[in-house]
Amino acid sequence: MTQTEILVRSTLDGSMQPSLFYRSPLPGKRPLLIGLHTWSHNRFNQINNFLPYAEKLGFHLLLPEFRGPNLTGNPHCTEACVSDYALQDVKDAVDSLLPSGNIDEDGILLLGHSGGGLMALMLAAKWPELFRAVGAYVPITDLAVWADENANYREHVLACCSGSKEEMAKRSPIYHLAEISRANVKLFHGKHDPTVPVSHSIRFFSRMTEEYPSARVFLDVFDGGHEIDMDQAMYWLLSQYDKRALTQVTG
Repeated sequence: MTQTEILVRSTLDGSMQPSLFYRSPLPGKRPLLIGLHTWSHNRFNQINNFLPYAEKLGFHLLLPEFRGPNLTGNPHCTEACVSDYALQDVKDAVDSLLPSGNIDEDGILLLGHSGGGLMALMLAAKWPELFRAVGAYVPITDLAVWADENANYREHVLACCSGSKEEMAKRSPIYHLAEISRANVKLFHGKHDPTVPVSHSIRFFSRMTEEYPSARVFLDVFDGGHEIDMDQAMYWLLSQYDKRALTQVTG
């Protein structure tokens, strides 16, 4: 698979936004795997995690930038961190690929870790019908709570959200349960996570099951920390995909 950098014009502000795209060489319509970068990084930091699986399975792979790191050093940080611009960048990138005709639109799979897990949940809230399955590993579910819990990231959360509690809530999955309840989502969280406490996922899941008991939203608390198990993550995504579509896999 060859790496191609694509530039897609934002439908919100007209800026050209980059993503990495790997096209499957297999014939016919193939699933699209979307890998989301973590809090402090950009589109390049998930290549080693995602590309081997895309190659093995014959999936297309999209690694979007969505305005870069959620850090004070990013001059556009208010446009990062699950802002409307960042969310739209991912949708715009997907929409730019669909006209090619070789993407299975019923097989769009989304996965993110840490800040990417936060992004995955908010994308599920924004476009719940777009994704066949969504995986969120060790996600932040409440930015205001996390800013108080983790002093190392507090200044970055405040900068991204302009110090606004309302903006933090707008960007926090726990305040979008109704929308996310329409998606197919699984959260994975390490019981001993020192960076994003497991309480983020437990509180989110408890409220979801109480308010929307029939929602296809699941939680796996595993014996670990702030990490992602790609084998387990891909097992979940594949379990949600029609396995008949995988008959051409040769890896």
